[in-house]
Amino acid sequence: MSLKNVRLEVMQFLEKDVDALIEKYLIPIEKIWQPTDFLPDSEGNNFFEEVKEIRELAKELPYDFWVVLVGDMITEEALPTYESWLMDVEGVGQVERNGWSKWVRHWTAEENRHGDVLNKYLYLSGRVNMREIEKTTQYLISDGFDIGTDRDPYKNFVYTSFQELATYISHNRVAKLAKDRGNKQLSKMCRIISGDEMRHHNAYSEFVERIFAVDPSQMMMAFHYMMKQKITMPAHFLRESGDKISTAFEEFSNTAQRIGVYTSVDYVEILEKLIKRWEIEKITGLTDEAEKARDYLVKLPARMMRLADRMRIPENSYQFKWVEPAKL
Repeated sequence: MSLKNVRLEVMQFLEKDVDALIEKYLIPIEKIWQPTDFLPDSEGNNFFEEVKEIRELAKELPYDFWVVLVGDMITEEALPTYESWLMDVEGVGQVERNGWSKWVRHWTAEENRHGDVLNKYLYLSGRVNMREIEKTTQYLISDGFDIGTDRDPYKNFVYTSFQELATYISHNRVAKLAKDRGNKQLSKMCRIISGDEMRHHNAYSEFVERIFAVDPSQMMMAFHYMMKQKITMPAHFLRESGDKISTAFEEFSNTAQRIGVYTSVDYVEILEKLIKRWEIEKITGLTDEAEKARDYLVKLPARMMRLADRMRIPENSYQFKWVEPAKL
């Protein structure tokens, strides 16, 4: 049987548990928070006073903070790309609407709220150029992405396990920075977003755990493949208006590292957490090839940490069109 057919068979075998996993990891629409819970009530009498408070508090936050918040928001707003990609994964029945496609739709519905609330907050803050941000978002969706997973569910679940934890870290750190500057409402907003991301990380990590239980060697090979080629961030095609895909993501990443929101050390620590969570060193019944892949994975964090320790981040801030000097 081909690897593709084996993966499809495993996905079909695990599908019986998807409804229970949805119930375990996702929150019913009537119970979960909505963006308006964190924003001024446009029907209320105090709307303009609340907007004024947002704008006053926004003045206390520095340039690099806004760059990172905008980049996080744009990444969240590119959700159509992520959903369409996952809907094309082997075993996800988009036409017949099986359990896996149900998961993707429900997960997308939860994630959609993140970009929505951040977008509205940025618009009200008066600190950013919304038209430039909107053009960047449109570029990111129209350019799409290639995260190196093909249609392989094993590789895609490694990717989402890693990436959801990365977004948890980023939103949680932004929340702390906002709190330190006295912006409690923005801090609470970003913190609750990070909570969603952690739930989603736990879900995708459990998907991988379940695959390891039934197809350990090929799951190990998929993990090895993804870490050897490195996890590509979802916004790696980020660009501003008038530019080709080039430096924007690198400069955004530099800014995030400079203020400690997401760093190369975090990347290594996420890998360590996944190795520990999936108990990579304890998995038995591996082929010789998978054993070599396991050895590579176990040694990889130490190698990567040595590289991370030597990295130097530029001190100067790249001038993004999203946050203009006149807005400072």
